[in-house]
Order: sequence, then structure tokens, then C-alpha cells
Amino acid sequence: MLKKERYQRVIEYFQQAMPVAETELEYNNPYELLVAVILSAQCTDKRVNQITPELFQRFPKPEMMAEVEAAEVFEYIRSCSYPNNKAKHLVGMARMLVNDFKGVVPDDIVELQKLPGVGRKTANVIASVVYEKPAFAVDTHVFRVANRIGLTNNSKTPLETEKELMKYFPDEIVPLAHHWLILHGRYTCLARTPKCAKCGLTDCCKYYQQLEKKKQSKAAK
Repeated sequence: MLKKERYQRVIEYFQQAMPVAETELEYNNPYELLVAVILSAQCTDKRVNQITPELFQRFPKPEMMAEVEAAEVFEYIRSCSYPNNKAKHLVGMARMLVNDFKGVVPDDIVELQKLPGVGRKTANVIASVVYEKPAFAVDTHVFRVANRIGLTNNSKTPLETEKELMKYFPDEIVPLAHHWLILHGRYTCLARTPKCAKCGLTDCCKYYQQLEKKKQSKAAK
């Protein structure tokens, strides 16, 4: 199967199997999503969603978070991973957002990455989810699924994966495709025990085809 054919098969599958795909982080505005995504680094969305209601109640606007020290934010996020660093990032982000961007979350990936705690992945999430721009955030799920299916040629870095996915997914589909791969990796193509028996992409998945070859080879012996 040619790569273009594989992409087309994946697009057709998800358009039918997952016509609606969106972030599982709970938020009401760009600022809240930015906070949630910063908190989600090496932390589950479920945990973040348990933390943010009280956090947003105390800091409903970046101006309010910008006025406190990291120690106060820490008390609200202590149950997530790396709370010390994330508290510092959140306060620094809020202060820069207020001072440099008039409290408005920027829509430009380069500008977003100037904010403390915001790397390329987080910037792509905001640009894609909030502003519906063709930006492909590559997290561990996307990285794994893309390589397994064969959408990428064993990319070594998230940036390599991002560039290849952007090359083949049409711009108008990118915001949706980002969530397709995340959710597929989260619930079907699991890291240790992928649920291949429940997957509708086995006919075009390189990983599954390799597994089948190994099984046939063992059976032949």
C-alpha cells in the first residue's frame, strides 16, 4: 500500500468511526485551555479535569493568577505531576500573557512558545483547538500511532512526525486528525497491549501486519 493510499484509508475510517473528535480537557475559554494543557504534560486528562475546577474558580482570569506567587498556585495543583515546576510556569505564563499580550492568548505558534511552560506541542494544541489552525500537536499517543500504522517512516522525533503528518493530511482535516490519533492511541492502540482485535485499521497497519507475519513464521516452524 502506498503512503497516500494509507492516509486516505485512515481518513475514511476515522470520518466514519469518529466523526466527532475533540480534546477531553475541560475548559471554557482559551486561557483555561492553555492552563489545562500546561498541566497535562506527563499527566492524564482525567487528573487535570479534577484539578482545574477549583483552580479556575480561584483564578478565573490570567490577571488574577499573575498577581500571586507560585506557592499559592502549587496548593491547587499539588496532585498533578511536577507541581512545583508547573506552578512556576503557570504564574510566569499568566504574567507574560497580561504584560505582553494584554491578557489575550495569542494564535501564533511562535508567539505562544514565548510563554513559560509552552513548548511546540502545547502551542500546536492551542492553535489547532482554539483557533482551528492547521497545526499538528504530537504527543506520545500521536507519535506511537503514526509510527505503528505507517503514517510516518519510523520518525525519531515529534517534530519529524509533525512534519510528515502535515505533509499528507489536508489542512482542513488536521485539527480533527490530531484528535483521531490521540484518542485512537488512548483507547485502542495502547502502548503495551494494543487492542488490535477491536481496531478497524488492521488492513493498513504496518505494526499489525508485522505481528501477523511473526505468528505465521512461528506456526510454520
